[in-house]
Amino acid sequence: MEDKRKLYIETYGCQMNFSDSQIVGSIMTDHNFETTGNIEEADLIFVNTCSIRDNAEKRVRARLREFKRYKKQKPGLIIGVLGCMAERLREQLISEEKMVDVIVGPDAYRDLPRLLSIAETGQKAINVILSADETYADINPVRLDSNGVSAYISIMRGCENFCSYCVVPYTRGKERSRDPQTIVDEARSLFAQGYREVTLLGQNVNSYKWDDTGFASLIGMVAQVNPLLRVRFATSHPKDLSDELLRTMAAYPNICRSIHLPLQSGSNRILKRMNRKYDRDWYMKRIEAIRTYLPDCAISTDIIAGFCSETDEDHHDTLEMMRTAAYDYAFMFKYSERPGTLAHKKYPDDVPDEVKSSRLKEIIDLQQELSHKSNRADVGKTFEVLAESTSKKSGMELSGRNSQNKVVVFPKKNYKPGDYVKVKINACTTATLRGEAID
Repeated sequence: MEDKRKLYIETYGCQMNFSDSQIVGSIMTDHNFETTGNIEEADLIFVNTCSIRDNAEKRVRARLREFKRYKKQKPGLIIGVLGCMAERLREQLISEEKMVDVIVGPDAYRDLPRLLSIAETGQKAINVILSADETYADINPVRLDSNGVSAYISIMRGCENFCSYCVVPYTRGKERSRDPQTIVDEARSLFAQGYREVTLLGQNVNSYKWDDTGFASLIGMVAQVNPLLRVRFATSHPKDLSDELLRTMAAYPNICRSIHLPLQSGSNRILKRMNRKYDRDWYMKRIEAIRTYLPDCAISTDIIAGFCSETDEDHHDTLEMMRTAAYDYAFMFKYSERPGTLAHKKYPDDVPDEVKSSRLKEIIDLQQELSHKSNRADVGKTFEVLAESTSKKSGMELSGRNSQNKVVVFPKKNYKPGDYVKVKINACTTATLRGEAID
């Protein structure tokens, strides 16, 4: 029997990219490859890339240069760039990154075996064609680097929101949703394999639509697979967060009490420039609706500091919104101009970098306060925690998350990953809850 060749995949960016890497792993496993976590033994290296910010692309370009030494050690080694950077920068990758052999966009992964055979002849192999219907619904992902407890399920692909700062509609194409039965079947299969949590993924999950099935109906169907299967989702667009979805979440205890609701800016003027399709009042009404239907729900967000023409007043509007919404945690970034987007074509990137950095620091400092306040309020409470892994700091402790997606660390005792554990919280930091398991 022919020995299987080794595939090493490195993934950058969003949860969707990690899900895509698992799809790639499955496709290549069916073509006489096996995945490896040791890059030194790889016959094929794939880098699954992100274009959402300039820093993400710089990291990948630097990493590609590091791969030169592996090529020298193993002349037959094939290196491929996958995902959003492949879609956006194919010409530059061809001309500037000489060690790259294969360039594949996010809708062309089925073509990888053919492209690999071309690359093995010494030619560059490229397919970055976007699809209007590819969802990879029939592919059973290889769960790379899985903890065996939680898994991603990609339910839709693409985006048509066209936020003015964002490259995703250009790198991932039109929205298209998977047949809901394939999603439910995948969740059922994961539960049978021992997984106890799934996260439904999409660039904008709550715009999911398949015939008469919307996202609220879909998440209810997945929740019914088994009450011991936790269900999460990411990411929501505020304009599509419906009361119907909130009512469905309230009806199923195993749908986690955690919603990621990107704000991006607290200024109506900036929101309009961003083409976010909502204003402050609309957004705060969605926050109020979450609090009404799901009083114990954690809310997280995304914030961009220093978008085009942002003033001190706009920045203070963002800080005010953060205080009012009282986010449990947030992802916070400086604005990074992306070529090809509406903002790049229409608005000058006119906020100096030192001002962006200063504003970002204020945003981070405020969120640290909010996160710490949120965690302090949990001290003394008892949560059901899904244990995920041994704590990185101590082999005598387990780490897991509660329904609110907060990290909880507690003594291991006789518990193991995959167990549900009642944990009483007795201490916290800005990022972590600590407690003791109670019987």
